[in-house]
Amino acid sequence: MTWLILLVTGFLVGLLVISTGGGGAAIYLGLLTTVFHLAPGAAAATSLFTAFPSLLVGAYGHYRTGQIQFKIGNQMLIAAIPATIVGALISPYIPIKLYTWLVAIILFLLGVQILVKRFSHHQTRPARHQRLQATGYGIVSGLMVGVAGLSGGGPIIAGLLVLGLDMIPAAATSAYVLVGTTLIGLIFHMSASNVDWGIGISLMIGAILGAICAPRLLMHADPQKLNAYLKPFMGVLIMAMAVKMVL
Repeated sequence: MTWLILLVTGFLVGLLVISTGGGGAAIYLGLLTTVFHLAPGAAAATSLFTAFPSLLVGAYGHYRTGQIQFKIGNQMLIAAIPATIVGALISPYIPIKLYTWLVAIILFLLGVQILVKRFSHHQTRPARHQRLQATGYGIVSGLMVGVAGLSGGGPIIAGLLVLGLDMIPAAATSAYVLVGTTLIGLIFHMSASNVDWGIGISLMIGAILGAICAPRLLMHADPQKLNAYLKPFMGVLIMAMAVKMVL
């Protein structure tokens, strides 16, 4: 019965995060530490192991629908991968409280930016400024993956929305970027910790099934309504994630 609960949970999380541009490792990490009482190291490795295949499947599904914006995605990825490696190497030396507060502040400000951009009419920034912003979001995401075993989806999806992408291309491009960062984080965390295979495989199978469904569902959604409702929702959700991190 436990495996069925894990399968359904994985499916729902996979469907949600691929639809909204997240990676899901933060959700899995919370479940594994609070519900299944795994040690932090094992939970980090297991969450990344669970999230990676569904991200790969989801990104491929988005690629087939032509929604991935490779130019801006590659800018983020080039910055995120080295940051992931650095984060994994320095993670044993960073006070977790300091790291948590820094990430929470960054996420909260990104959430505010999404809401401001959604309800105002700012002019598009020059391409050079967009590249710098994309690089910054990539670095923050990579550090989140490397230090804590998160997928780093918050800064990526928030950054893409702030840079002006609509919801579906932002979710697709985020999935593409997170494939690279999650793979690097998984390699480093697996080398130091053990994956709980019994829990991880059941969650992973469910997440893959959810990731297969998500791009197809998004293609049938009304883009204007999706942007009108999901962008503010994502802004509020990211701000709530930030507050939750420090409570």
